[in-house]
Amino acid sequence: MDVLTHHIQEYKKGLRTLVLHTARASNRTAIEKRLNWAMINYYIQEVSEKKINVFFGDSICIGVIKQMNFTSLSNLTDEEDFILGTMLGYDRLKQCERYLKRKYSGGSIEKGSSKQVSPSRTGAIGVVA
Repeated sequence: MDVLTHHIQEYKKGLRTLVLHTARASNRTAIEKRLNWAMINYYIQEVSEKKINVFFGDSICIGVIKQMNFTSLSNLTDEEDFILGTMLGYDRLKQCERYLKRKYSGGSIEKGSSKQVSPSRTGAIGVVA
């Protein structure tokens, strides 16, 4: 619960607009109570019988998460993965790199891939092998 408290502090200080906190399912009631007490919007996704993902933050961000309607982080489309990473505050340039790697490698990210991204003649982004 210490990590949850830290995440709540970061949200309250404006360092994050959306937080993804993974926790034991047995802590769900305590987490919901804490977020309700702090008046923070949240959405809980069951990962397994023993684990949950708790998304919390700005109501607009929570609305986007709910609209995505995914059952697992591994089921996100390339675009949803990019949007979620950006909303969580991950480095935008690295999110762009991740998106392109996922998009042009069939959904998996290959570390050390020999593919390079370069602009095409039309100005659109292309991948060069």
